[in-house]
Amino acid sequence: MDFKKKDNQLYFNPVRRALLTHQMIQAGDRVAIGMSGGKDSTTLLVLLDQLRRQKRLGFDFEIVPICLDMGFEGCDITPMKQLVEDLGYTLEIVPTNIAKIVFDIRKEHSPCSLCAKLRRGILYTRAQELGCQKVALGHHVDDAIETYFMNFLFHGRLNSFEPTSYLSKTNVTLIRPMIYLEEKQIIQFVKRFEIPIVFNPCPVDKKTKREEIKKLVTTLSAEYPDIRKRFIVGMEQGTAADFWSKDD
Repeated sequence: MDFKKKDNQLYFNPVRRALLTHQMIQAGDRVAIGMSGGKDSTTLLVLLDQLRRQKRLGFDFEIVPICLDMGFEGCDITPMKQLVEDLGYTLEIVPTNIAKIVFDIRKEHSPCSLCAKLRRGILYTRAQELGCQKVALGHHVDDAIETYFMNFLFHGRLNSFEPTSYLSKTNVTLIRPMIYLEEKQIIQFVKRFEIPIVFNPCPVDKKTKREEIKKLVTTLSAEYPDIRKRFIVGMEQGTAADFWSKDD
């Protein structure tokens, strides 16, 4: 991948800013990256890898890509595995029966919450077993805004997820290095550098309440184009504890 100087301003600098502002990674940290093969987690791997190689944080750290095999039939993760290996890493694949539990055993009508809870538990536990102090997820500012509106509209809470959160049950810290990146920037990054993406086989993909909220944010941003920048300002100023919801 041939990165140019302007790529620093567009993609790398926002991630570096988030890492340093929220002290997400320290020297010598072993950082697990939760890999789904989608555009967000794959972009996160590439960006963190380049920041590490270029020593843009001023110190070195390790990267451990982890992928959960959800148990969906027909899911080919070969492109993700190849990219990980091309970057010099080994993809840790963790077999699970999450798909069977959520859709066959529990037959959840709104499966996303249970699925996310199961995925987080397995990912955090495996990261700890592999000696990782941090777990990085590919959430961006659009995810944070959508979470804020979902909490407000469905639960009556005015908060979103934290950029950094210590998980006492597994003794790892959850970090979101792309919190200052917009989803459209990630889409541009993937297209520009032809980064391979794995198809999401989940039967409810693009059919969830989050997808409805995504459309709401898109509508709002057409009227208020600086909504994402305003939200980032709010995150940096939002020191009140009740602004952040705790990760499990």
